[in-house]
Amino acid sequence: MEEGKKLPLVEEFYTIQGEGYQAGKAAYFIRIGGCDIGCSWCDTKFSWDPDLYPLVETDRIILNARETKAKSVVITGGEPLMYNLDYICRELKKHDIKTFLETSGAYPLSGKWDWICLSPKQNSPPLKGIFEIADELKVIIQTQDDFHWAEKNAANVGANCRLYLQPEWSKYERMLAGIINYVKEHPHWQVSIQAHKFMHIP
Repeated sequence: MEEGKKLPLVEEFYTIQGEGYQAGKAAYFIRIGGCDIGCSWCDTKFSWDPDLYPLVETDRIILNARETKAKSVVITGGEPLMYNLDYICRELKKHDIKTFLETSGAYPLSGKWDWICLSPKQNSPPLKGIFEIADELKVIIQTQDDFHWAEKNAANVGANCRLYLQPEWSKYERMLAGIINYVKEHPHWQVSIQAHKFMHIP
């Protein structure tokens, strides 16, 4: 595991990306087990305990992705940066597959990425180095206080980083109108919704 040649695989599937900048595009998703951040609203709590999932040869995971028509792979979790992702990125790139990362930024970066989506969490804030290289900042909005958290993080990212506010799914109907109004008043932000849930796809 230290070299990243085995990973605790929760699930892998070829689907349509539903959130943020890449929404609507086909991608192969690799979900890795393990997360100690513990967001109360997390919709993948089943991925938190890595001991529940088998260690799978990373080469096998890569082959599974290659057997689809996917041009990009999204590595998510859990918190995928709990593991060394250098090997999986290097091998995917040998086959001209782009590598996308979804992370809280709470762990040191590994791997080479074509796109980094940073989704910061207040109970375990991002490490400083991730802000400058994030391509996308996606902040989950559950309460009014989260708008302040969003701006605090937006102040740290690069000028070309795309900024998204996304309603927490269980509070979608309650929070969406406020997010829309906020974006109208602060147009450096965009609204992100979990479109895959409306389409009833993984």
